[in-house]
Amino acid sequence: MSDRDYFAGDPRTNRERMLAGDLYIADDPESERIARRATVLVEEYRLAVIAADDARARRVLTDLLGSLGEGAFIKPPLAVDYGENLHVGARTFVNSGLTALDVATITIGEDCQIGPNVQLLTPTHPLDPQPRRDKLEAAEPITLGDNVWLGGGVIVCPGVTIGDDTVVGAGAVVTRDLPAGVVAVGNPARVVRRLDEPREQV
Repeated sequence: MSDRDYFAGDPRTNRERMLAGDLYIADDPESERIARRATVLVEEYRLAVIAADDARARRVLTDLLGSLGEGAFIKPPLAVDYGENLHVGARTFVNSGLTALDVATITIGEDCQIGPNVQLLTPTHPLDPQPRRDKLEAAEPITLGDNVWLGGGVIVCPGVTIGDDTVVGAGAVVTRDLPAGVVAVGNPARVVRRLDEPREQV
């Protein structure tokens, strides 16, 4: 750990820096309280789904998330950092094993299909070794448009926006923005065709 004061002259708390998208250190008591609360609510949600108590499950999930659209469903297990920065649109279906590290805002549009074991990762860390050793981090928001389909195991990296109707193949790693109405596959994910292109006849 170095003796450098990274925040000299900056009166903000680490939580305020985090929410602004700036470098911060994850030691803010309020952030820790919210993260612990999220852990409790995630487990309460899982148990409510197991008990087939749909009304309670909906109440708990609404309490956990920043917003939850009508008819949206998330199949447990679910993992979040805070929950409050995750927004899920109406009629979206999220399969089991979503990891949504919502240090920055994660927005999932309406009518999306999210496959199992998808990771939506907003946190970033410095490339320089010393600031990373000193536990500095930041985050960049993720946005999924309406009617996006992410196949199983897709990883979406910090700062990425995926346009409406786009399909991302299973196991892809999305490191850059994807436009609307395309199919993308691979690591890093690349566009292989537009959805409005006619397909060759077999």
